[in-house]
Amino acid sequence: MPEPSTSLPKLLEKIAKVFEKEHIPYMIIGGQAVLLYGEPRLTKDIDVTLGLDINELPRIRNIAIQIGLTLLVQNEEKFVRETMVLPTFHEPSGFRVDLIFSFSKYEQEALKRVNKIKIGSIDVCYASFEDLLIQKTISGRPRDIEDIKTMILKNPHFDIQYVDKWLQDFSQALNLNFINQFKLIYNEIIKNDNK
Repeated sequence: MPEPSTSLPKLLEKIAKVFEKEHIPYMIIGGQAVLLYGEPRLTKDIDVTLGLDINELPRIRNIAIQIGLTLLVQNEEKFVRETMVLPTFHEPSGFRVDLIFSFSKYEQEALKRVNKIKIGSIDVCYASFEDLLIQKTISGRPRDIEDIKTMILKNPHFDIQYVDKWLQDFSQALNLNFINQFKLIYNEIIKNDNK
């Protein structure tokens, strides 16, 4: 069992403090954000989207070390160029922390819409509900579909136009029908909820 000083809230607080001090736009995505909007579930990962491109890797490498994260790959530059992710591990808490580089138009918009949640003495930036729906739809794994369902059941009122707009853009850019996929999930929830 991790020490209380190395618990998840303490780690999130530490990450937020360092990024705020360094003026780095970021948002917590993935399973940790689902905990905010959906059902509680066990996850030992923290996924953090950074509003930076990969040229900032040396700076982020230093910040990761400052936070107390261990780098998990040998050739970070090659790995980050191929995946846009710097995988790290926080030994005291047992959490893996993936730092994701992204400077797309969509991510810039999403970073302006973060949901700030007070943890300890600082606001931690989480992806907005709508942006998490978009990200989960694009990932599209069975776990993501389940997350979308539980999130919408708990939060039925959201900006569906924003979700549709970005899913339309991603559908065109990647030649996949994300908009249809989301509508199928959404309609199934509405149908089951009205029974």
